[in-house]
Order: sequence, then structure tokens, then C-alpha cells
Amino acid sequence: MIPRYSTPEMDAVWSDVRRFGRWLEVELLATEGHATLGVVPAGDAAACRDRAPVVDEAFVEAVLEREAVTDHDVAAFVDVVQAAIGQPAGSWIHYGLTSSDVVDTALCWAMTDAADLLLDATTELLRSLVSLARTHRDTVMIGRTHGIHAEPTTFGAKVALWAAQVDRDRTRLRAARESVAVMKLSGAVGTYSNIPPAVEDFVGGALDLRPVAATQVIARDRHAEFLYACASSAATCELIAVELRHLQRTEVREVQEGFKVGQKGSSAMPHKRNPISAETISGLARVVRSNLLAGLQDVALWHERDISHSSVERVILPDSSQLTFYMLRRLRRLLDGLMVMPDRMLANLEASHGLVFSQPVLLALVQSGLSRDDAYRIVQRNAMKAWDEGRDFRALLEMDAEVDGADLDEAFDLRRSLAHLDSLMANLDSIEID
Repeated sequence: MIPRYSTPEMDAVWSDVRRFGRWLEVELLATEGHATLGVVPAGDAAACRDRAPVVDEAFVEAVLEREAVTDHDVAAFVDVVQAAIGQPAGSWIHYGLTSSDVVDTALCWAMTDAADLLLDATTELLRSLVSLARTHRDTVMIGRTHGIHAEPTTFGAKVALWAAQVDRDRTRLRAARESVAVMKLSGAVGTYSNIPPAVEDFVGGALDLRPVAATQVIARDRHAEFLYACASSAATCELIAVELRHLQRTEVREVQEGFKVGQKGSSAMPHKRNPISAETISGLARVVRSNLLAGLQDVALWHERDISHSSVERVILPDSSQLTFYMLRRLRRLLDGLMVMPDRMLANLEASHGLVFSQPVLLALVQSGLSRDDAYRIVQRNAMKAWDEGRDFRALLEMDAEVDGADLDEAFDLRRSLAHLDSLMANLDSIEID
């Protein structure tokens, strides 16, 4: 991932140092597991642990240099580790294992670490959304369908629905973490031909990863599920970002991103204050979604395995988790610094001359005894006139001889439109934050 969208926390999860450190721990645990069965002498297993190399940048460089000779990363890693431990103990490293035993177990370990960071970021985003929703519970604004004024709502109600969706994404992330918190040490085609299942159980217990039946590799539908959880979270971030972008348009201007001292919105136009955070989030969501397609294509491998998935995963798993983490955190910062403009929201609601009350008027006319079709025709006729001529909708209705006996006071009462807001806002109480 390019530094612009990287974070230190997620960088650490996917670093070469951490990756080789996981590989080493899997190898050492496998040796110790064999020792518990008497396959490896206990003294040699202890020597492997005691003499194991420190995994740092120098170790990474040594493996890369060796890989230039072996043209195989795991073989190069094993060579460097065995040389550091020395003989005869070092010969037990990688005993009975195939490369994917180590790589797949370590990769699932990495994905669980990444999922934990994503879950923490999602919870922090939820905290901001719930707070914003409650703050603006009664901040009246116009709801829009097809980009056109529909009926009144509140900004808090809008944000509450965002919170509910982010909470669902958190549920998906938890499920994906459970799916990838697995491991396998069952050998070349998954038959335990050269390694007892007890060793797999030993290593899985030590790493808190669940052993699963596998071929040479762990089935890639698990990895695709992880990528889907990332893509779903990214899509939700984009949903919120797109709405905030629309609400920041000059003609609307109901919200505005924070703008720090010294910030410049344009190199050419000093007046500009652009929705750059929301636009960045919208763009990055496209990348995460695209990675999901690649992950789904990795599910179908030849026979017991090939490596067509490997090159793909080296890119999409770190990048998707990194970008999703970045988006969650940037969206939270956007929301925490968001400027909400209640007066502008109310002014925009009133700009359509009262047309936002057309449905209550329709219902009032039906209640007065008119058929629905007749009532609809009367309301539509007056609504079109109000819009085309810029006239007050209610005043036109009051002058219409066909409007008789309808309670227009109640129909045009904003409180009526929002009378049941508590039912929608109650969903916030079910979201667990702490």
C-alpha cells in the first residue's frame, strides 16, 4: 500500500518482519508438538526455541538474499532458520510440513489481527455516529428521493440509519474473523501423511486458531468472506460519504467538512472548501470492491492446489484491510469535525413552497370523503402550480373549491411528520459501544 493511505497499526500487521515472525512461531510450535509425541527429541525442540533467530530487518534481508538462489520464499526462510539454529537440532525445522502449512496458518493469523483492528475502528466510528445522531435527533431537514424533495425528516434520523448499517458491518466483520481464525498442518494434500493430527491440534491451541480440514491449502471461500466484510464496510463508508458530498454542494450547503487553519481548498481559487475526505472515501471504496472480485476468483484452484491465488493475495489482503481501516478512521474524523447547519436545512425544506406536505394533504382529503384518485388529482394539480409559479402550496389549496372539509392545519403541521421519530431513534439503544 502506498504511504498516503497506510497506517502504522495495519502496516505492522502485514510487515515482512511480522510475517516471518509468524512463520517462525508456527515452525517452532510444530517442532514442540512433535516433541510431545516423542518424534523430535525434547532437547532438540528446546534448542530450536533457544537458538531461534531474532526476526528483524536483517533477518528479512537474509531470507530475501537466499530466495534469490532458491526462487522459493519458504525454502529460503527454512534454510536461514536452520542455519541460525545449527545442527542437529535445526534439521527438525519444517519436519513433515509443506510450505502452505506454514504460510496459510500464518496468513489466517494475520487476517485475525487485521480483523481485530477493523473491529476496533468500526466501534469507534459507531461511537461517533451514535453521538451525532442523538445530538441532531430534532434537527429538521428535507428528505430526498431521486434527489428531489420528498418529506421532512431529521439529520439525526439519517445518521441513526447509518449507525445501524455500520453495526451490521461490524457483525459481518466478526463473522469473517471467525471464518479465518483457522489453521492447517496436514501436509502436502491434507491427508496428514507425514505429520500427525495431534501436532496440528497442538499448534492450533497455542495460536488460538481452529484446525480445519483442508487440501494443501485452506479453502479460499474463507478469505473471500474476509474480503467481503471489508468491501461491505467500505461500501457503507461510501454511502455516508456520498450523502455528505451532496449535502455540501453550494446549492445545498446543509453540512460542511471541517477546515483547519492553513488548509487550502484549491491551488487556483482561494474560496474553495471542498469535500475532500468524503471524495477520498468514495474513491477508495472502488478499490476495495474490486479486490473482492479478485478474492472470489481465488476460490477455484486446480486439484489440491495451485499458486494462482498466492500472488493475488499478497496484494489484495493487505491492501483491502489497510484501505478499509483507513476509510473507517478518516470517516470518523470527518464526522467528528462535521459542521451541521440547521438553519440552512430548514430553509431548504421551506424552499419548495410547502410541497413536502403533499401526502398528508392527500390523506386529509381522503378522510374528508373524496376517493383517493380524486384527492390525488386535486393535490397534484395544486402542487404543480405551486412549483411552476413559485406560489405557496397551502394558499393554493385554500383557494381550491374542491378542497372542502380537509384538516389542512394538521396536514401542514411539521410535528405530525416527525411524531414517531422515537421509534426510529430507539434502534440506537441496541447498538453496543462499550
